[in-house]
Amino acid sequence: MLTDDERVTIRDVAARAGVSATTVSRVIKGDYPVAQATRTRVLRAMRDLDYVLNVHARALSGASTKMVAFVLDDVTGPSFAYVAKGVEQQATAEGRLCMVCTTHGDPARELAVVEAMREQRADAVILVGGGSLDDAYVERMTHFAHALDKAGSRLVLCGRPPLGRDVPTTVVEYDNEGGAYAMTSHLLSQGHRHIAMLGSDAPGHASTTKLDRVRGFVRAHESFGVPYDPDLIIPTGFGRADGYEGARRLIALGAEFTAVFAATDMVAIGVLAALREAGRRVPDDVSLAGYDDIPFAADLEPGLTTVHIPTEELGRTAVRLALNREERQHVVLGTHIVVRNSVRPPLRGQ
Repeated sequence: MLTDDERVTIRDVAARAGVSATTVSRVIKGDYPVAQATRTRVLRAMRDLDYVLNVHARALSGASTKMVAFVLDDVTGPSFAYVAKGVEQQATAEGRLCMVCTTHGDPARELAVVEAMREQRADAVILVGGGSLDDAYVERMTHFAHALDKAGSRLVLCGRPPLGRDVPTTVVEYDNEGGAYAMTSHLLSQGHRHIAMLGSDAPGHASTTKLDRVRGFVRAHESFGVPYDPDLIIPTGFGRADGYEGARRLIALGAEFTAVFAATDMVAIGVLAALREAGRRVPDDVSLAGYDDIPFAADLEPGLTTVHIPTEELGRTAVRLALNREERQHVVLGTHIVVRNSVRPPLRGQ
């Protein structure tokens, strides 16, 4: 392995090609006309010497890295994976590489990743999933949006609302609250009057995704003139284990409920396991609904009724708009419920 002192430099390439270092730099940047024969000699020299571009130096020079950064909470999340698929497909179509960065749900880490990608001069930095509502976080992210814009890059909010009217961002949302409203309305129309919701925010940890889903849940109750029980709105994370533990807490409370609306399909899978442990059948004893429509939701027994999010389209649209800014920079994609076998009217007397 070459040490720092042994690595091939632009000067080595220039000597091999018989041109100046400035000419090599112009070939690499592609921002200045160079004769085709000269360009061919430089590229051959780079290949022969196995020259590797210094990305930091390129960033300092002001050149684009031809890279799109994709920033998400958890790379193992099924819905995130399909957004990532859409991002990667569109990035490839646009001639860009795709870098995936995870934050593990830590807003401070997310800010640090955005700053690092700004320094690397990524063409776009795409943030996926709910954003923090903390004032300091919003102020700092707004600063980065302006800094990226000034550098010729773009901050993209994918699946989360805008930071503000005058903040230079690309926003690709889906009707998050509307999806929760539609699913809760479906449960209410089936006759359920005691519906638990698993997946709200814990105190002091507000996120845009959870807040919108709870709003849709509450608004549907208001539209039907049915009071909701705040004690049936249970704070959890968005994973299977969160749903399992949340459902066990709900059962242990002895609360009366005939349906559970899980804030994600993974939460719903955990709820299903906890209900089975407690001897409660789905949907005979308890109806169960999810959110996301991940691929294996249809393969559960019973098939999970859920809210469909166009995940791959979210990813593709985020990249396309960020790299083609003559297009409208704020779009909202639709959601809809997918009815399967996990919801039925409550038994008489429930």
